[in-house]
Amino acid sequence: MKDDCIFCKLANGIIPTNVVYEDDDFTVIMDAAPATKGHCLILPKEHFANIYELDDETAGKAFKLAKKMASHLTDKLNCDGFNIVQNNGETAGQTVFHFHIHLIPRYNDDGQKIGWKPGQPSQDEQSEILSRIKC
Repeated sequence: MKDDCIFCKLANGIIPTNVVYEDDDFTVIMDAAPATKGHCLILPKEHFANIYELDDETAGKAFKLAKKMASHLTDKLNCDGFNIVQNNGETAGQTVFHFHIHLIPRYNDDGQKIGWKPGQPSQDEQSEILSRIKC
């Protein structure tokens, strides 16, 4: 746990919050400023600033929990869709530097616009990028 991290304090019960689920590794809380009804956050109890610091075992557990919680929230809230969002770095929208996953139930006409403007790269650009990133 990192002493100056608010999400560490929330995940470990130092600051009270609305806990939806908890186990040895994670706490799932209701978001204090929700995008939609039922918006929750998955917070690991151990501090990781972002996905790059996250070990593989914790990453696997986090995304397995995201699947479980998405199914649970969909069932309980009767939402029409679901966003699972995980941001890394300020440019990508990360505002708290403790790895977390947003669970955002979606409803028809909920007014949210979570997405991006599709790009139109040329075939040459796509080929160049593919050559750089192919594993």
